[in-house]
Amino acid sequence: MSTPFTGPAFTLTDDLGAATDALIVGVFSSAAEDGPAITLDGGVPDAARGPIAEALALLGAEGKAGEAVRISTPSGTGLGAATVLGVGLGAEEKVSAETVRRAAGVAARSLEGVGTAATTLSSIDLAATVEGAFLGAYRYAEFRTTSAPKKETLGSVALLSSPASEALADEARGTVEQARLTAAAVALARDFVNTPPNVLSPGEFADRAQRLGTAAGLEVEVFDEGYLEANGYGGIVGVGKGSSRPPRLVRLRHLSGVDGAKHVALVGKGITFDTGGISIKPAAGMEQMTSDMGGAAAVIATVILAAQLGLPVDVTATVPMAENMPSHTAQRPGDVLTQYPGADKGGITVEVINTDAEGRLILADAIVRACEDEPDYLIDTATLTGAQMVALGTRTPGVMGTDTFRDRVAELSQSIGENGWAMPFPEELRADINSRVADLANVSPHRWGGMLTAGVYLKEFVADGVQWAHIDVAGPAFNSGGPFGYITKGGTGVPVRTMLAVLRDIAQRG
Repeated sequence: MSTPFTGPAFTLTDDLGAATDALIVGVFSSAAEDGPAITLDGGVPDAARGPIAEALALLGAEGKAGEAVRISTPSGTGLGAATVLGVGLGAEEKVSAETVRRAAGVAARSLEGVGTAATTLSSIDLAATVEGAFLGAYRYAEFRTTSAPKKETLGSVALLSSPASEALADEARGTVEQARLTAAAVALARDFVNTPPNVLSPGEFADRAQRLGTAAGLEVEVFDEGYLEANGYGGIVGVGKGSSRPPRLVRLRHLSGVDGAKHVALVGKGITFDTGGISIKPAAGMEQMTSDMGGAAAVIATVILAAQLGLPVDVTATVPMAENMPSHTAQRPGDVLTQYPGADKGGITVEVINTDAEGRLILADAIVRACEDEPDYLIDTATLTGAQMVALGTRTPGVMGTDTFRDRVAELSQSIGENGWAMPFPEELRADINSRVADLANVSPHRWGGMLTAGVYLKEFVADGVQWAHIDVAGPAFNSGGPFGYITKGGTGVPVRTMLAVLRDIAQRG
């Protein structure tokens, strides 16, 4: 197991005059009669403001979001930095925490190979600056060799902060540490997704989850293929039948010790590689199916983070893991399986029309098992349907479920910059998953509303009275294009921060 990405070191400072390799400043855009005008964020010292703004403008800086312009530090500013990096924030009146987070990510990527930096972005939003810089600097380098050298990531960041009292200074240090832990959890989910599937088998994935969970103080259980078959987990066993590397089910529990704490169940799809099975996928782009365990990665990272932060809410993660491969032992289109708890205990029977709709089969088993714990809330997340990208693109998760909780999750997701969007369950879609020979079919007979139909399927397995949200992150969990903001190429770690926001909200408001 590779060493997790640790990110830059962060310190608080009230003196930007100290020696550093680079100074990061925020640049606002504004309209002017003779073209765009720029102003600098409020953390820039007065003596340096004019010379820096003038030098940036001469090099074409406009303050647009995503922009990064680097200059030699003008003389006479009193700054100890060799260079200044101006990062665009857009119009000052529209700046949000997410704006700062993205700008800090752009800065960290732009300063690859730089040892030390100081930033004034933290004077706008301290936590967002830490998260953005950490995640913008992220790199997965386990399989890079000395024959392919690459610059080191940004080493350390001094954060401008001028608390008026020691109590406020302690609060600022706490904010930095919580933001760092949050970003590290997102990076852990990225590491899982970016690990090649020949390395991250279901067994290895379970072992890593067990080691990390135990180290975080979680209760951890790992169930092998023998247990799963004997105890009626027909979906997980059925999907895993085609692979020589058998499936697993992992359970991780954070117990807060708080009387009356709400209980939240998390479920994540853990398909360590998805060929489509007998209903095999096209070859083009199949290598991206290393990301098909992005939901499981996010859930494992989130429950570990809940323990690290000591959240006053009980969290149980139920994580099914399998590899979907075609072979002479694989399940076939037309097979019928019985979801957990199995045929002898009234499990729902399912006709497998398409073996490439396997995620819902393993999730259904895990959802039923999670509901046996009688949670107050249930969140499942998965790279579930290509239809999610057709409907919402590659950066907007679809959120479905019970109406009130669905809307709450989507609103919180938008507030922290992961931008989940509430989607409906049209009642007519339920009839489309009726089967000719079983209780349900795993797909509908047409291509319309595929993301919603998958959610309707999962709804059949959620216990009555449980507030439930299903987050489809098929596109948002993996960035196949170039980096942007604090999102690097490959695994993104979405929706770790959404689930954290929900856990915090439940802890505060119930």
